[in-house]
Amino acid sequence: MKNASEIGERVSGPAELDRSAGFLPAVAGASRRAPLWATLVGTFFGVGRMRPGPGTWASATTVVLWGGLAYGLEPPLRTPFAIGLAALVTLVGIPAATLVARGFGTKDPQLVVIDEVAGQLVALIAVPLAWKSFLAGFILFRVFDILKPPPVRQLEAIPEGAGIVLDDVAAGLYALVVMHLLLHFGVLT
Repeated sequence: MKNASEIGERVSGPAELDRSAGFLPAVAGASRRAPLWATLVGTFFGVGRMRPGPGTWASATTVVLWGGLAYGLEPPLRTPFAIGLAALVTLVGIPAATLVARGFGTKDPQLVVIDEVAGQLVALIAVPLAWKSFLAGFILFRVFDILKPPPVRQLEAIPEGAGIVLDDVAAGLYALVVMHLLLHFGVLT
């Protein structure tokens, strides 16, 4: 393995902080652990450690949890709550994904699944509480997350946690649009 100076990166000393995030920047070969809160959030409380396909497990878990939560909400509150929850997961997920990725020294560790949670929540905004809608939302989101049509794939190039999370939010938006078209034209009833 090459060290940071061999691959053209500047090696930072222990006192030099990344001012944008308030912690030491990643250095090639560094092995630091992410803070516990970031690991819990980034892995969606351990779901990201499930195999095979941690992203699929996270999406399925999100559908089940959202279904249970949404059934307990009054119908007029469901859509604003879904939007707020998706925004909150996105805003908390970005720094968590950044810290876990830095801790592992990789761009997008497979165990970081908070991005799938955010994207799946977006795909379920204003969707009827019915098994067909939940299944269609799950399948549509997974398809768009895997295929990554433009500009979804380009969003992966955004640095750190923002790139990890925002491409899945964009995949969720694609799924949301297709889902509402299916609902509008009566394909899903």
